Parts: sequence; C-alpha cells; structure tokens
Amino acid sequence: MSLLKSAHGGNTREAAALLGIPPEQLLDFSANINPLGMPASLKRALIDNLDCAERYPDVEYAHLHAALAEHHHIPSSWILAGNGETESIFTLVNSLKPRNAMIVIPGFAEYRRALQWGECAIHEFALREEDGWQLTNAILDALTPQLDCLFLCTPNNPTGLLPDNHLLQEIAKRCETLGIALILDEAFIDFIAGEQGFIPLLQANPHIWVLRSLTKFYAIPGLRLGYLINSNEQAVAHMRSRQMPWSINAFAALAGEMILRDSAYQQATWKWLEQEGKRFDQQLKNQPGLTVYPGLANYRLLRCDRAGIDLQRSLLEQHILIRSCANYPGLDARYYRVAVRGEEENNRLLAALSLTLNGTALAD
Repeated sequence: MSLLKSAHGGNTREAAALLGIPPEQLLDFSANINPLGMPASLKRALIDNLDCAERYPDVEYAHLHAALAEHHHIPSSWILAGNGETESIFTLVNSLKPRNAMIVIPGFAEYRRALQWGECAIHEFALREEDGWQLTNAILDALTPQLDCLFLCTPNNPTGLLPDNHLLQEIAKRCETLGIALILDEAFIDFIAGEQGFIPLLQANPHIWVLRSLTKFYAIPGLRLGYLINSNEQAVAHMRSRQMPWSINAFAALAGEMILRDSAYQQATWKWLEQEGKRFDQQLKNQPGLTVYPGLANYRLLRCDRAGIDLQRSLLEQHILIRSCANYPGLDARYYRVAVRGEEENNRLLAALSLTLNGTALAD
C-alpha cells in the first residue's frame, strides 16, 4: 500500500515528514505540473496587479469567462469557471444529482468522492491490463438505461491514454440514446499538441459536459482554476446560480484572463514534451524490471516487475517522490505514476531507479 495518506500527488509535506527533512529537499514526480513553471508573462502581471487583493473580484467573472469563450470559440454562456477543476466536478454532480453513475477504473479519485456526497449508486467499468489499460468497445455494452451519468477522463489519469476517437463518438451516441449525461474530463488534454478534445462538438451534444483545468499546463496549482462547458445555456445558468459567490480569487481570475493568449509558452511546452518525453520514455523502457505504458500526457504509468521492491519507499529514501497507484481501484502496489519533468530532474529519477532496480548507477 502507499506510504502516504493523501489520495493525490504533490503531498511533499507528508512525504518529507517521514524522512524528517524540509519539503524543499524533495524532488516531486508525484504531481503532474508543467516543469517550465508559471509563464513569465503571468508572473509580471501578478506583481503589477497586487492591488487586486484589495478589491472583491467581479462576482460574475465576466472578463474571465469572455477570455475562455474567445479561446474555445464558443459563447461565454456555455462556461462556468471554478476554484480548480475539482470544484467544477462537485458543482456538476450537485446540480445533476445522478442516481446511478458509472466511473472508469483506474481513474481520478474525486469523481467517486463527489458522487458519494449524494444518494448515488456507483458502477465501475474496469480497464484491463491485457488491453494495455486502453478503453475498448466493451464499455458500450456496459452502458444501460439504468445509468444517468458516465465519467470519462480523456486522457485517463493515471494511464495518460486517450480513447480511440471513433469509440468516443460511439460512446457519445449511446449516452444520448439512453439519456446518460456524459462528463469528459479533459484536464490534461492541453499537453497533447493539436488535440482539441470534444469542445468543438458540444453544440450538437447538450448531454455532454467537458471539464477543463488550467493549473497543470500553466503550472499554477496554487492559484486553483478550472471550468466546465456545456451547450445547454439554461443548465449552465442554473449551476451558476447555485455556485458559491467569489469562489475564484482575483489572481486566479487574472491568470485565466491572460495566459491562454501566451502562444510562446504553449509552443515551448509542446516542444519540451515531444523531445524530453520521447527521451524519458526510452530511458524508462531500458530499465530492467520495469514496464512502461505509452501515455500521451505529461506523466507515465509504470509497473515494477521486481518482487519485494517498494519503488515509492526506495526512491523517497533518495529524496524523490513518486505517486504510488496502490490506492487506485483496479491497480495494485506494483503500479506507480511519474511526471515528466526537465532533463536534469528526469536524469536524477532515472539514476535512482537504476540504483533501486539493478543496484548500479546509471551509465552516462
């Protein structure tokens, strides 16, 4: 089982406490945050606008919603921003009030937690190792009239895999036929260059909700900013009327208003992930005793095939934190998730893995 109590990555405080060291001494591969860091343009804007803290944010967040609408080429009335995507998940569930919902396992823990807040029966569709943890058309038969809600993470967390586009279209059609609200979590889709996701198709699919996050791609998890999108303006307006006022702080709203226009940062991120992601994948695959699954996002699912080795514990002793997937339903203690970081940081992880798995230092 995982050493840590947290159901998420990024808990450096808890991990560092086990070693008796400051959190700053840990190299964190457990949280999937863009290693390029916050865009320089945003840092300047935050410094130049510190007086935002002296005023209430616009309770409607009109400029933020307009910026998101412009970026996606949709009406702002389709969008509801929130204090991170997790808040949007809870807002959505609290409004839809599903009675029978399906989640795909392994998957993000907050779907289940949000559904458990209400009187909802949770049904599981399990991805299979023999399918490479990829979604297959077997899910179509699992979608029955009993269900009123389906959560899909695209790309999946923790596998980093996207479902086949044709299959996703078939899922969307079947959900429409059966009256199932389809919720597509696209929190990491910005990392996949050229991938627009389902937003361009929402006009004809009012039964589909898309969740997005800005915290991972733009490296602002401390600011908390996410949003949901649906083409049914009345449904979105209803959710807006029930949302807690001022749930987004002024600096997060400012970030959302400007960072989507930072094309240089976007291009630099895609270039980094294409180049370093390929190198990192190859080096991971060269590690004996390790199975690497080919994710498309900024993280990789690993399986340790060496009996008796707790990778999280061993790497933590080397001051490197990775995400144990032992608490993901559908996985076990052999599985781990690691972020893709910069070349120097990735090399530190690779060297630590080599020492743990093979008892030898990684050759230069």
